[in-house]
Amino acid sequence: MTVVSPEPVTEPQPRPGILTISPYVGGESKAGVERPIRLASNEGALGASPRAIEAYRALAGELHRYPDGGAGELRAAIARRHGLSADGIVCGAGSDELIQLLVKSYAGPGDEVLYSAHGFLIYGIAARSVGATPVAAPERDLKADVDALLARVTERTRLLFLANPNNPTGTYLTKAEVERLHGGLPGHVILVIDGAYAEYMSAADYSDGADLVDRSRNVVMTRTFSKIYGLSSLRLGWAYCPPAIADVLNRVRGPFNVSAAAQAAGVAAVEDTAFVEKVRQHNDVWRAWTEEALRGLGLVVHPSVTNFVLIDFAGIAGKDAESARQYLKARGILVRQVGSYGLPTCLRITIGTGEEMEATVAALRDYLQE
Repeated sequence: MTVVSPEPVTEPQPRPGILTISPYVGGESKAGVERPIRLASNEGALGASPRAIEAYRALAGELHRYPDGGAGELRAAIARRHGLSADGIVCGAGSDELIQLLVKSYAGPGDEVLYSAHGFLIYGIAARSVGATPVAAPERDLKADVDALLARVTERTRLLFLANPNNPTGTYLTKAEVERLHGGLPGHVILVIDGAYAEYMSAADYSDGADLVDRSRNVVMTRTFSKIYGLSSLRLGWAYCPPAIADVLNRVRGPFNVSAAAQAAGVAAVEDTAFVEKVRQHNDVWRAWTEEALRGLGLVVHPSVTNFVLIDFAGIAGKDAESARQYLKARGILVRQVGSYGLPTCLRITIGTGEEMEATVAALRDYLQE
């Protein structure tokens, strides 16, 4: 019998599972016009703090210098602003990097990473990138379901990601609900509270989770400068961790993972509390206006506590989310399709300036009347 040898491998091969990852696709930024209305990525409506912009410009003459590898001044500023221990703060190139580092550090083949069904896509991507299994728990009324999450915890679960508030649904769990979720977890599971939109919150029953970090060994809170602070292009985020987890992240992160410009702008941004409050108040006013105006058009607008709204075209005869998105894009208005989040009948619309929201509502009115 002739034995046929297998064909030799002639090119590099990625680790098993890597090619099963669907790459993350962000919101569009171009629409065939010089200055489109960009409402697809939840960027800050008023841009960055003037003080942050000035701090960024001031670094122009120091571009040849390495940044502070420990981001000491930035961590101290964040700690002062939020009443935290600077030792528990780890900074990263956006909260995305910190999420990826947490998964890299605590999960691998045979492990599971848990999150809610309409949670941030990066959670599943990060899990697959290390060979772990992503597990999505169903939601109830577009809100994370504590019981459904706990029911899917196994001995293989290593991390549970909770975006609170959640993107793209705009819903949140109360402090009591988060406490109950944490209380039902075994000690080996890390609860990661992703607070990317926490600065927009004013509800009395909400907590960003920092107090839970202080009282626990298995809770991490992540935050970003990409939303209310308007520093998306600088890629800046931070995590607040128990000492042991902060130690692990500092061992695996890059030695200079946050640029000097991002650190300087971040310090100025977090200290400019008046600008942050201005952005929050603007968002409160125009989110309420947008929700009312869109409901007046007959659209389903899901309640939101963030800087975006989620609208639903289900049940509107002859109209759908994708054709509406394309109609808006033809008018130079970019919004976010969310089919990849399991919401194919919906669009997510960032709250922009007043003029941008008026233009968007007018365009949707025209679309629905055609």
